[in-house]
Amino acid sequence: MKRLAARLQSVDHRFVFYVNRQWKCRFMDWLMTRVTHLGGAGFTLGFLLIWFTLPASPIRYWALEGLVSLVSSHLAVRMGKHCWQRLRPYLQYSDLRMVSSPLKDYSFPSGHTAAAFSLALIWIFHVPWLSVLLFPLAMAVGLSRIYLGLHYPTDVVVGAWLGTAFAMGTHYLFEWL
Repeated sequence: MKRLAARLQSVDHRFVFYVNRQWKCRFMDWLMTRVTHLGGAGFTLGFLLIWFTLPASPIRYWALEGLVSLVSSHLAVRMGKHCWQRLRPYLQYSDLRMVSSPLKDYSFPSGHTAAAFSLALIWIFHVPWLSVLLFPLAMAVGLSRIYLGLHYPTDVVVGAWLGTAFAMGTHYLFEWL
């Protein structure tokens, strides 16, 4: 088990350095610093608030479903960060390029990625054709977190899994109610 963990950590570190250094260019810096905010609290809560303000429609119900999924996944992310206390890549490696202002909390799992997947999947459940747009956007949020030196790939994968799991659980709970 220790060998597997060491191997996974090695792959994690190499992938962070590869994406952070090999993909660097002005366009990617510009793009990734914007894409990453699609999973941030300001965007996700603002997005839901806009949908809540619409006249009575199924979309308001979907927004409530999205809010429950988002809050649930956020609580799981907070617990994960508290339990594992994994340092962010830029805190472990001073030679990583920093494009945006750094965060001070822990890295595992990725909250931005969890939020992006959580909301994307809620909307995909109700409007399946949106998967062509929303799934790649959610994946781009996760990739942006690695590019910016804020997360390891395993942080992003687990964040995506949490967002997906809570979206599915919330959706099926709302269908049952």
